[in-house]
Amino acid sequence: MLLQGRRALITGAAAGIGRAIALRFADAGAEVVVLDTDAEENERTAGLIAANGGHCTAIQCNVSAEQEVITAFERAGAVDVLVNNAASAIGDARIPELSGDAWDSVLAVCLKSVFLCTREALVSMRRQRRGAIVNISSVNALTGINLAAYSAAKGGVLAFTRLTAAQHALDGIRANAICPGTILSESSSRYYEQNPQLAQELRSMYPGRDFGTVEDIAECALFLASDASTFINGVELPVDGGLLATRPLWSLEPSKD
Repeated sequence: MLLQGRRALITGAAAGIGRAIALRFADAGAEVVVLDTDAEENERTAGLIAANGGHCTAIQCNVSAEQEVITAFERAGAVDVLVNNAASAIGDARIPELSGDAWDSVLAVCLKSVFLCTREALVSMRRQRRGAIVNISSVNALTGINLAAYSAAKGGVLAFTRLTAAQHALDGIRANAICPGTILSESSSRYYEQNPQLAQELRSMYPGRDFGTVEDIAECALFLASDASTFINGVELPVDGGLLATRPLWSLEPSKD
């Protein structure tokens, strides 16, 4: 029960990694608050936690909209743990094909939301002199793998994580980032089943020839959110099955221009 007596807020918790983190944190004793734009699936996450004997509050929220974030945190109350997980890559592409609107949209969800939610969480964390922030970045932040806006945003998440850690260590607050590789969720599993050649090509990039699971990320998030990692602050932790260790072997398709 590593999070017994603590309130944890997770963004993007209606599915995938966010839902897995919410479920794992509840199992570890946390009172959970989940934020997502998808109200129905967000409530489903809360229902799964309640069915297992946990406590969860679901709040519909666009985490890239400042006033919605402020209102959500007012409803949530003081938080001890924040997981910035919400992300989007809708409309993303290589630089020549990327529109300005898509760039703005992806950065709003993937990066602006991290700033907004962190700012609001710091209010109670600084008052309590305790807090743990876990930001979900990506291996895209550490090496060049297509998706220009997403990669830029996730790189910004790492820089913001280090800044948060440096500025608020004396407040008793830690901030760390996880950089997942390719992770299988319900939706991504369906996608790769429909695109087996792509799945095979991606798997070949991993030393173990397989992808990670949402539970892999949830366990790492629990460690970083708990007192088991009290002297870990400002780090970027790849959870990628050795993907980055093999990057000199990668052969990315060249630009067609």
